[in-house]
Amino acid sequence: MKAPIIEIFSSFQGEGLLIGQRQIFVRFAGCNLNCNYCDTNDSKSVMSGKLMTPEEVVDKINEILTPDCKAISFTGGEPSLYPDFINEVSKICDLDIMLETNGTLPDNIDLIDDLDIVSLDIKLPEHFDGDFNDEIFLNEIKSLNLLMAKSINVYCKVVILPSTKIKSFKGVIKKLSENISSKSNLQVIIQPSSPLSEWKDLNFKLFEFSEIVGQYFEVSTIPQIHKILDIE
Repeated sequence: MKAPIIEIFSSFQGEGLLIGQRQIFVRFAGCNLNCNYCDTNDSKSVMSGKLMTPEEVVDKINEILTPDCKAISFTGGEPSLYPDFINEVSKICDLDIMLETNGTLPDNIDLIDDLDIVSLDIKLPEHFDGDFNDEIFLNEIKSLNLLMAKSINVYCKVVILPSTKIKSFKGVIKKLSENISSKSNLQVIIQPSSPLSEWKDLNFKLFEFSEIVGQYFEVSTIPQIHKILDIE
């Protein structure tokens, strides 16, 4: 069994609930979406990765593992394209498993065992150049519901752009609230896109976005800290 891997590296988690924690990142090549804000464009094509076995991946993990690192983050690209590969790595590597996913492949996500935490993106119409469709959102909802049914620690991340419309954002968050099976413990992270210098009136917009989410969920607003620290 092999999968296309872009890179394996150690760094601080720069996004979401585990921000600042040391992790080993395994970045897969290949993605089923084409988001216009993607900051890892080289990982969209499966051809950009090097084919590796689970054993080779674990060897590299062990080579760079440090005492302050307790988790692997499978990222991409879209890591849920490779559920069997993730399962094989997790079987032979004694670290917590984090999945960073767009959530649009629920059947694949359901095949991944022993997940400790999942960061699941909620996509907005502004994230695509004309090819956003309801199926994307419905699959994200399906993934959320199956993860919560398994009592897996999952949170949502919503990337907002300078072009994000309040009306569009409000509609997606309301629909999210109406369609998940249990919203009592779901946290939503609002992540302003990088670089922050591209924003005008950022502070005002962030408060408004936060108030919208706060009607339904626990909410935090967290930028990409690794971009601010200028690390990978």
